[in-house]
Amino acid sequence: MTAVNNVLHATPEVVREIHPDGTQYLRSKISLEDTYPCCVGEWLEHWAKETPEHLFIAERGEGGEWEKLSYRQVREQVMAIATWLLGQNLSPERPVVILSDNSVEHALIMYAAMHIGVPSCAISAGYSLLSKDHERLKTNIQLLNPGVVFVDVAERFVPALHAIRPLHDGVVIAGKRSQTSEGNIPFSELLKHSDETRVLAKLKQITPDTIAKFLFTSGSTGTSGTAKAVINTQRMLCSNQASKKLMWPFLNNTKPVLLDWLPWSHTFGSNHNLNMALYTGGTFYIDEGKPVPHLLDKTISNIKEISPTLYFSVPRAYDMLVPLLREDEELRQAFFKNLKSIFYAGAALPAHLWLALEELATQSGNPEVLIVSAWGSTETAPNAVDCHFRASRPGVIGIPVPGTTLKLIPNAGKLEVRVKGPNVFPGYWKHPELSAKAFDEEGFYKIGDAMKYVDDAKPELGLLFDGRVSEDFKLLSGTWVAVGSVRINAIDALKPVAQDIVVTGHEQDEVGFLIFPNIPECRRLAGLNEEASIAAVLQHPKVREQVQNGLAALKQQGGGTSSYATRAMLLEELPAAEAGEITDKGYINQSMVLKRRADQVTLLYAQTPHAKVIYLP
Repeated sequence: MTAVNNVLHATPEVVREIHPDGTQYLRSKISLEDTYPCCVGEWLEHWAKETPEHLFIAERGEGGEWEKLSYRQVREQVMAIATWLLGQNLSPERPVVILSDNSVEHALIMYAAMHIGVPSCAISAGYSLLSKDHERLKTNIQLLNPGVVFVDVAERFVPALHAIRPLHDGVVIAGKRSQTSEGNIPFSELLKHSDETRVLAKLKQITPDTIAKFLFTSGSTGTSGTAKAVINTQRMLCSNQASKKLMWPFLNNTKPVLLDWLPWSHTFGSNHNLNMALYTGGTFYIDEGKPVPHLLDKTISNIKEISPTLYFSVPRAYDMLVPLLREDEELRQAFFKNLKSIFYAGAALPAHLWLALEELATQSGNPEVLIVSAWGSTETAPNAVDCHFRASRPGVIGIPVPGTTLKLIPNAGKLEVRVKGPNVFPGYWKHPELSAKAFDEEGFYKIGDAMKYVDDAKPELGLLFDGRVSEDFKLLSGTWVAVGSVRINAIDALKPVAQDIVVTGHEQDEVGFLIFPNIPECRRLAGLNEEASIAAVLQHPKVREQVQNGLAALKQQGGGTSSYATRAMLLEELPAAEAGEITDKGYINQSMVLKRRADQVTLLYAQTPHAKVIYLP
């Protein structure tokens, strides 16, 4: 029997093999037996029978009240939608495409498609709503050739639907919030008839190798126009949740309550969070808020009302949440009241945020709450490494999940990591050459990340993310710059000014920073109100001084010229999601920012000092 820690999390134990060439193989001692359900549809069938009236999913209605569906109601609607989908000549070659943000209808269509073995693909709504030329969306649609396209509010998607109309012959479904369904099929049409016998017959034909969905990786469509759709099989999704239960055994007898905003067009929000609620018979509240200034108030209101038991988000969100938790006792008590774990992923959590969350948890009377993380990718659906224990420091991503083996290869002074297990994808849709290049000779997925041990002598203490192998670069001196660690140290040193940082210095003598500022904190520091322009706030002497002090602190830490910056610039323009600078999950695409803002990088290194550049004192 697996030992448990506080009856919540499994004790971390690993097996490590070290070969003469330095290559290491690392796996969990917990066995992932092949006894979990073979498809996601079995989860819904189980809970609709065992706890039919338990709340599964809820979203805010137009009047502001929660619109709720129990497991029984979800199954009934999934049966009807799946019946309708059976008449649309769908297959992996003609999947269901969902262009909208998270919603109950989005979930119903996705699970209905999976119930009959038809893949769905949620495409970031930003590609439809923020883009002017819709090039990314068009490339994705050309690759998928959908038989059905769903939009929640048809009026918002008119330009996008017009742009892709010549590229597919599928039907368009308009959600219930659409003012008119003219030219489209109203969602209500899908609920009129149910043929349970036919749907269940299809469900029985699903195997672990059946494609459950396609997901596009963040920034996967580059200048070459090549869109990489990651194949997600039923085995990947099911093994992910089964391994999670083994690491978090409290999920066997405690139904989680989630309040979540993370987009279902990404693996974190959909495969990890939403599927966790379904797999465990829990409850999922769709948070219409997001970690952006004009939507954060909605998240705050929802937290006060729901008090989730698990909270999943990204460091950018916690950066915005922590000051509010300090100021608002009602929010603090509601947030920590029922909380078992605070989970962050997508990027490392700066030390000051980690310490602040621990302090706030203690203040609220819940000091036992764990702050944990994990690591993986769209290609691992997503979990490959999980921190299911109290970490010794921020940034610990954990140990391999049950059933997964890590291969750690010495590479340029780091340990490049590769992954193998039932959670790993079989390839990219319709790209056999790219698929072949993604795996090594032993069948391990070459993810491109590096890792290091918290303590090399005690691998059970976990791994630390050590940056993207492709992001690291050399200065002209030949010294390597470890972008991942430099970035996270810099965010901590430049608090509260820096919300995120892009590390520069390619083909230069010195490291530099492009800083995406935390505007509210900068205003507070400068003592300026909302009427002051962003430019005035960022050029305020107190803000610039804070940056200079941070640069000096980094240099004093030691580590050589590759570990600190000699110059920095505060960026007035926020990262542009449409241009791929920031993902839906809120983390920065370093290479895209450097490419798009090449003129500002040039200004940063200009021989003649510029007024906007802040130099190391």
